Formats: sequence, structure tokens, C-alpha cells
Amino acid sequence: MEVKTLTKEELLKKVEHKRQKCMVYTRVMGYHRPVESFNIGKKAEHKERKYFKEC
Repeated sequence: MEVKTLTKEELLKKVEHKRQKCMVYTRVMGYHRPVESFNIGKKAEHKERKYFKEC
């Protein structure tokens, strides 16, 4: 019996009904705001951020 492996796009389409939107918040000027509410420039700045883990 042959097993077909799904591509990423096919898999996402198959489980689309189970997915829900995820709200991403970030700390700006001392308080938390959803990234969704940022303007275009601020969204681009957020994507360019570098993340690190403190030891």
C-alpha cells in the first residue's frame, strides 16, 4: 500500500476548519499592544527584531 505525503499547503487546507487566529502582543513603551494594530512601518520593524535568550 502506498502512502501519500501531503505538502505543507495541502495539510494546512485539510485542517483549516480546526485553526484559529493567534493574537501576538508585544511590549511597547511600558505596556502590551497587539501587533495587529501596528501601522505598516511598525509591523516591518517588529519583523526585523532579533530575539535572544538570556543565560
